[in-house]
Amino acid sequence: MSQQPVQTVSGKLILLIKAGYWLALLIIAAMVAASFVLLQQTMATHQHNHTLLDIVGTQKTLSQRIVFLANATGAASRDKQPALVSALKQATVEFETNYDLLLEQTGANPESPAKLDPKSIESVLFAKPFHLDYFSVGLIANGDRLISALESQLNNLDNGGYKGSAERVNLDMSVANATLSGYAALGQRISAEADERSEKLLSLHRTLFYATLGVILLVALFIFRPMSNAILRKTRELVDARNSMAFIAVHDGLTGLHNRTFLTDHFETLIKGAHRRRERLAVVQLDLDRFKQINDTLGHAAGDYVLVITAQRMRDSCRASDLCARLGGDEFVMILNGAGSTEDINMLARRILAHINEPIVFQGTTILPGASAGIAVYPIDADNAQDLLVHADLALYSAKKMGGGNFSFFSEELRRELDYRKQLEHDIKVAISEKAFQVYFQPQVSLTTGTISGIEALVRWNHAERGMISPGEFIPVAEKCGFMPEIGRIVISKAINEAAEWNRAGIAFGRLAVNVSGTELREHDFDAFLFGTLEKAGLPPQKLSLEIVESVILDDEKTGIAAKLRHIRAAGVHLELDDFGTGYASLSHVNPNEIDRLKIDRRFVQNIHENGDNSKIVRAITELARGLGISIVAEGAETEAELDSLMAIGCDQVQGYSIAFPMPQDKALEWLTARMPKKAKLTVLQGSLA
Repeated sequence: MSQQPVQTVSGKLILLIKAGYWLALLIIAAMVAASFVLLQQTMATHQHNHTLLDIVGTQKTLSQRIVFLANATGAASRDKQPALVSALKQATVEFETNYDLLLEQTGANPESPAKLDPKSIESVLFAKPFHLDYFSVGLIANGDRLISALESQLNNLDNGGYKGSAERVNLDMSVANATLSGYAALGQRISAEADERSEKLLSLHRTLFYATLGVILLVALFIFRPMSNAILRKTRELVDARNSMAFIAVHDGLTGLHNRTFLTDHFETLIKGAHRRRERLAVVQLDLDRFKQINDTLGHAAGDYVLVITAQRMRDSCRASDLCARLGGDEFVMILNGAGSTEDINMLARRILAHINEPIVFQGTTILPGASAGIAVYPIDADNAQDLLVHADLALYSAKKMGGGNFSFFSEELRRELDYRKQLEHDIKVAISEKAFQVYFQPQVSLTTGTISGIEALVRWNHAERGMISPGEFIPVAEKCGFMPEIGRIVISKAINEAAEWNRAGIAFGRLAVNVSGTELREHDFDAFLFGTLEKAGLPPQKLSLEIVESVILDDEKTGIAAKLRHIRAAGVHLELDDFGTGYASLSHVNPNEIDRLKIDRRFVQNIHENGDNSKIVRAITELARGLGISIVAEGAETEAELDSLMAIGCDQVQGYSIAFPMPQDKALEWLTARMPKKAKLTVLQGSLA
């Protein structure tokens, strides 16, 4: 079966499974929702009935209290009557309020035909034999009349108060007893209706529960069973795919050797085994000397073929107990168990390299791969996987410096070099914490007018013990260790603060140029840091230029660097393309909307008066920049002859030792001050006026 039909069938199956799953889920969810609604309704009904029964019980108590207080008030002495009248009035008002609430809660209507049903609440309220509504209203009315009469007597009112006969003032005991009987009957009727309604809801809930079980059974038979069969088939396929993926996860896809992940996971195990057996273990790191040349001249197919053959020769050269891995690109590692003495390892390495370096024929073309190797030995050179790989890599670098096609053992000299680099890393950390990096300045001038067009800030490090350390020595180490963003911020802050002082003092320096790496620009808050530093120092953004190399401006938009550069330039900061002509795709990014100035690399400037090719290149770059409206500066001008050639070509702005060496800030200030234009002096003539 072709790949396309398989994908189609698989897609339909997945769609069917998804549809069945969601259908079953919706059905079950609907049943559960209905069950929940019924449960809520049952609970609400129970709560409503409980409230009604509470009101009925309260009314029974209040009716008895009203009768009791009425009798007690009539028999009490005059000084005790006011309190009893107040209590009677409160009980009567509460009785009336509860009765209104009862009618509202039950929704009883005297006009409803339901009052003819002896089992209804309306029958108790509005029909024989209870007429509860009539007796409740009567009890309230009698209570109000009695309260009015008693209040009139207490207040000795001649006018006002109840003026009926004394017999009508007395509370009618028959009304009170009828009211009590009616509420007792009402409570029974409410309880009976509640039980009947609850039984109906429970019956409905029971039916829904059995229906839900039936639906689940149907879903299991007609949806989940076919789905489970399909999943079972797919699971078998996934197990097979997982086994393939497990192999791919620890093996290189091109050569079939183990990959870096497998090496990382198993290296320490190999070291423990060698320690247990008291054996040596040799780590041989290999690299093809001319692999890039093979790719560039014969294509990537030839490069892949060379890698596959190299891997095959590595396997053929070692035992089954040894480990061969590809780290990536043209880098390989061999872990040799039971390596024996140094002489044994030496002989084995020669045999392996001789086999790998044999000619390879690809499509009729003979290729000489030329591999180099670095060797580190456990436990002599290190006792852990990480250090062994680092030491083997240093030995490989040493072998390549000897010309390639050879191998080198890790040595004490390389160890000292490694220790020096580690110490240098530590010293760089200390220097960062102490902000010990200094800024030197190198001016850029116009050959035509002699004016200062700019000044470049350069980092310098004067070590407390070793003196001045060259940037070419510590910058590569800082870049590899990820320290450049911190160093860059120190340099930028110091340079901007110094330039701001010059600007406030009225010293002309053109624009301050600061080198910025891609690592610094990838910092999420770089633009905020830059603008904050400018604002704090008081330097206008127009007085600052950022020098970037082509690899930065070529960086993909996904990194955010391109957008960040546009944001910075929009704020007024200038952008300069440094080392122009040494990278690739330069012309496609020479855009006046992105770049303000080009900086011609020093390799094209040196001996320009003697090298016709360099002269043509500089002339072409100059004419291109002039046509686009982009300024240009040449760096590395060191002789008068080079300056004359640049002026003849039309490259007016230059930077180099022939103009000035990089200077610390005090010397730079002196240099700038000495070249400031002199102010004209006014001479006052003495004499008399005619």
